[in-house]
Amino acid sequence: MSTKITRALPFLLCMFLIFSCTGKNSIPSSATITGIHLKRGDIVSCGPPDKEFGQVHFQTSCSKEVEKEMDLGLALLHSFEYDESEKAFARVIDKAPGCAMAYWGVAMSNYHPLWAPPAKDELEKGAKAIAAAQSITEKSKREEEYIDAIAAFYKSWDTTDHHTRAVNYSRLMEKLYTDYPEDKESAIFYALSLTAAADPTDKTYKNQKKAGEILNALYEKDPNHPGIVHYIIHSFDYPDLAALALTAARNYAKVAPSSAHALHMPSHIFTRLGLWEECINSNIASVSSAQCYAQSTGIKGHWDEELHGLDYLMYGYLQKGDNAEAKRQLDYFGSIKKVSPENFKVAYAFAAIPARYVLENKFWKDAADLQLQDPDFSWKEYPWQLGIYHFARLMGSVNSNQLDAAKKEMNELDSLHTVLVNLKDPYKANQVQIQYNSGKAWILFRDGKKEEALKMMKTAADMEDKTEKHPVTPCEVLPARELLGDMLLQMNQPAQALDAYENDLHNRPNRFNSVYGAAKAAEAAKDMAKAATYYRQLVTIAGSTNSNRAELREAKAKMNR
Repeated sequence: MSTKITRALPFLLCMFLIFSCTGKNSIPSSATITGIHLKRGDIVSCGPPDKEFGQVHFQTSCSKEVEKEMDLGLALLHSFEYDESEKAFARVIDKAPGCAMAYWGVAMSNYHPLWAPPAKDELEKGAKAIAAAQSITEKSKREEEYIDAIAAFYKSWDTTDHHTRAVNYSRLMEKLYTDYPEDKESAIFYALSLTAAADPTDKTYKNQKKAGEILNALYEKDPNHPGIVHYIIHSFDYPDLAALALTAARNYAKVAPSSAHALHMPSHIFTRLGLWEECINSNIASVSSAQCYAQSTGIKGHWDEELHGLDYLMYGYLQKGDNAEAKRQLDYFGSIKKVSPENFKVAYAFAAIPARYVLENKFWKDAADLQLQDPDFSWKEYPWQLGIYHFARLMGSVNSNQLDAAKKEMNELDSLHTVLVNLKDPYKANQVQIQYNSGKAWILFRDGKKEEALKMMKTAADMEDKTEKHPVTPCEVLPARELLGDMLLQMNQPAQALDAYENDLHNRPNRFNSVYGAAKAAEAAKDMAKAATYYRQLVTIAGSTNSNRAELREAKAKMNR
């Protein structure tokens, strides 16, 4: 061997090792990519033919070849079209497996911060995608921070609770937001993380207000960005803040008309403000889009997003007193047997939609006899949602003088509460506790223990006032404060009943039964001017609806008396 070659060996060996290691780590192997189990296929849209999901652009170090797919994946992600966004990022990975931010996109597509915590398979997929992203050496410092932030959410997912990991993610997004003040996407994702990590018992809405400030500043310059307009709605989806999101709510469906979620999401604000016609129109469009999506993707049965829209649609019709349309929706809903995927949204709709119809109408015998939509559904995985079914039967039983049956349903709620406590899910445990307390209060009331009943009902109402409703629902199936008003009215305490109804209407404007209750309470308290005002309000809420509700007939007869 020559001296020159011998002398060069150390250098060549060093370069080989560096190049070799870099080569192994810079692009994940095909086995690694296969192991992530990426969703693939055509991007499905049920809107304008050019797939309008809003205007986004995300600067990355990936090749120009995949720029459009990256932007499409991001736009879909911002409208919570998680399956489709993962497909878009999978396309990027197939074309450019060394694009670290595509794996970040997959991890983000499996987080869904404002819905239920990811399932085990989603957590495993997100963790694998982030590991692949971290193994890639060719990425910018900014991209590393994006990847490290979502990695904090997936870290120790099997031993650390969801909320803690969401807070950890939010803290790192705050750093990224601070480090790159010109990076619009870091600001948008940081704002979303604030809302996701908010304490549901914080009635000052500290996180949400901060998120709203960030997003509103961006909205002035970029009103067609789907993430900005979407997350403004989520930031202000609270009774005292909802009016701040009305402009965004009326714009979002125009920004991303190809997204079923974008068509539905404005109804969160319309519901908060009691704008029932807009709520109904929003969800008619969303349900239609979701039905199209199911057909286009070959889903066996119905898509979960359709049921979410149907719950809001049912609620909107009931608040207008439109029983004919509400019954039509109920009959259609009754024909639904197969939904994909089976998740918390489906469980909630299965329990809430039939319960709303009978409870809002005070069809007590029907409520007492209510049956589960799908007895074979995996109800044990959804104790909170199952609680709605037992609560409806409880209220139906107690108001049709079947106290033994009512007590049996109350015991079922107690058992579900224990399950949720053991699962360390305080929010849902609290929701079931409110239902339990409300049901117990009415059993005490029917047993003639009126003072005990009133005390228990006030406890339930106070508990409910201290927490927010979950985004999955337009409203509790029966608000505790309204039930308190009903009890006070039956106890011949109309002034206190009126106060309860008006407090409920502060948080739930134009709610049919609370408006009617307020009219009856004012009338019983001899405040005829206020009674007439509420009767007129009820007639206005119904609008041109050809409703057969007895409450509306009474309101029309009395409002000008």
